[in-house]
Amino acid sequence: MKAIWNGEVIAESSDTVVVEGNHYFPLESVKRALLEDSPTTSVCPWKGTASYYSLLVNGARNGDAAWYYVQPKTAAEQIKGRVAFWRGVEVTES
Repeated sequence: MKAIWNGEVIAESSDTVVVEGNHYFPLESVKRALLEDSPTTSVCPWKGTASYYSLLVNGARNGDAAWYYVQPKTAAEQIKGRVAFWRGVEVTES
């Protein structure tokens, strides 16, 4: 799978975990130089507290376009150390 935004491949991996229709990429498959820490958090009742990254690609910024769970709840352990995308990020098969 590939995550693409603003003409750039942000992440690519054959090892994604799908939860609620979202592909969670291993953190090591993500181009970290394109991520900017965000202060935003949200809470999912069964996954836990999500943290966010903004994307900085080719001079453009996509705020809070990636999310991850530092300490997911037991029911969501399979997404620990993984990142998912939204807000216009295209996730397609490689």
